Amino acid sequence: MQGTKPQTLAYALTDSPIGLAAWISEKFQAWSDGDIRTTFSFDALLIEISIYWFSGTLDSSLRLYKESRKRPMHFKANERVLPPLGLAHFARELPLPPRSWVERVYDVRRWTEMPKGGHFAAMERPELLAEDIRAYFRPFRTR
Repeated sequence: MQGTKPQTLAYALTDSPIGLAAWISEKFQAWSDGDIRTTFSFDALLIEISIYWFSGTLDSSLRLYKESRKRPMHFKANERVLPPLGLAHFARELPLPPRSWVERVYDVRRWTEMPKGGHFAAMERPELLAEDIRAYFRPFRTR
């Protein structure tokens, strides 16, 4: 739905706070690595739902999926992204292209396959994410 008919979904979810809560809760359950009742606090879920409800930004957050499908990233031969890349891929996140493909375009300095976590890794496994970010930046520090 998000990638094909985001506006239809947005109309339905911005019309009902209960519908929005059900949709977001279902995504947290499906896209995380664990039971929603033990992985996230009730307050954390209510905050996420409230952000979309009170800011009225659900529709723009859904459109991203369709726009990304319409215009996927393409690189020309020998085109490179110059800033170095660090990637933390969590176990239950969407699949990625193989590292060898990513390295054709990006300067991969760190690639971590995380043992746990999903789409909401910053909330699910903050300690794993924080340590990986620290490890990525450590070599860039100057004394």
